[in-house]
Amino acid sequence: MTTITEIAPDIYRISTYEPKIDLQFIQFLVKDEEPLLFHTGLKGMFPIVKEAVAKIIDPSQIRWISFSHFEADECGSLNEWLSIASNAQTVCSQVAAFVSVDDFAIRPSKSLQHNEILNTGKYSFQFQNTPQVPHGWDAGLLFETTNKTLFCSDLFHQFGDLEPITESDVIERFRQTIAGYEASPFSNYIPYTTHTEGILQELAALQPKTLATMHGTTFVGDGEQALKDLAVVLREELLRKE
Repeated sequence: MTTITEIAPDIYRISTYEPKIDLQFIQFLVKDEEPLLFHTGLKGMFPIVKEAVAKIIDPSQIRWISFSHFEADECGSLNEWLSIASNAQTVCSQVAAFVSVDDFAIRPSKSLQHNEILNTGKYSFQFQNTPQVPHGWDAGLLFETTNKTLFCSDLFHQFGDLEPITESDVIERFRQTIAGYEASPFSNYIPYTTHTEGILQELAALQPKTLATMHGTTFVGDGEQALKDLAVVLREELLRKE
């Protein structure tokens, strides 16, 4: 089942639940003069995600396609989207463009530097370079500056077929997710490096009002505190395992 929810002005959460692994796969569509899609979804999900996008805008009108890092659920269907949207261009970190995207994609990408702004019309997106947060040395995130929505990728990951939006604390859900990884193949899903704390604190300083996570519910509330709490959980849980 795929659901569509407007989580912030002109930002739509497209969620598909996969019961076999108890996980939601989520893309975010920004409706603007130059529409932006954050996460493409897996290649096999392209038809259902395209159908969902078509309920909001003409998919061929997408101008920007972005994601955090080079991974199948982040950008597996990138070329399918580039094929149907002739003016679309990938937006990613400079590292992602160099090591993966420009070799994989059918058109060259637009790479952004840390804090660089991408304008889509009414809205502007500030690029945050976040190596290894959530993972991958090519990782980066986008922050919509008007309504303060942070596209979080795998940060705040939660299992389950969850409600689209919550104002409740998502930290305990995330803590349970991390604890569940300990005896699984995903035990090293999120690394903790000497830069993790600083990156999360810099994201917190943006004072986001909406945290748009890729797997799980979107949090609306004090995003600054949630990110600070996340830094504590990651430090406690991940360093404890070493």
